[in-house]
Amino acid sequence: MSIQITLACSPAPRVVYEEVLLLKDGASARDAVLASRLAAAEFAQLDWQALQPGVWGKAVDWEQRLKDGDRIELCRDLTVDPKVARRERFARQGARGTGLFAKRRAGAKAGY
Repeated sequence: MSIQITLACSPAPRVVYEEVLLLKDGASARDAVLASRLAAAEFAQLDWQALQPGVWGKAVDWEQRLKDGDRIELCRDLTVDPKVARRERFARQGARGTGLFAKRRAGAKAGY
């Protein structure tokens, strides 16, 4: 019996790799990567073993057994803390150019 899983990864910024694989029942996350083109010469510069595997957004171990329909995601480490990036972006834009009500129609009341 075989299972169908999806392998998703972002090997570099603004590059997305996704592949649908048919594997034997009981295959692990490591088996899925080895069966994909991600471990092949196409992405030879990528150290996929250093990435954190996850199934549907939850971190798992490399030996995690997969079920039919699972989506494996290989996640890189964050290069910037999202909270710090938001603070810096807000400081650059200023208080008037951000937020829910930043764009108003001419003559409209504040907050509408």
